[in-house]
Amino acid sequence: MCLAVPMEIKEINDDMGKVESGGVSMDVGLSLITDVKIGDWVIVHAGFAISKLNKEDAMETLSLFDQMAEAADKEDKKKENI
Repeated sequence: MCLAVPMEIKEINDDMGKVESGGVSMDVGLSLITDVKIGDWVIVHAGFAISKLNKEDAMETLSLFDQMAEAADKEDKKKENI
C-alpha cells in the first residue's frame, strides 16, 4: 500500500527539495508543482511532491495517521491475548 504523506519543505535546490515530517526527512522531486518555498507543506507520494496544502490540513492528516496507527496497535495487542 502506498500513502501520500504531508511533509514540510526544509530546503530547495532547483527541482529537488528536502522535506521533513515526524523526524523523518527525505529528498523529493518538486517538478510536479509550482510556486513552492521553504516552510510550505506538500503531499509527498512516490518521491515527488504532488500538491501543496496548508499547515492546518497537514496537521489534521498527520493526526489521523497517528490515530490509525494507535488503533492498529490496540488491535494487534488484542489478537496477541487471544
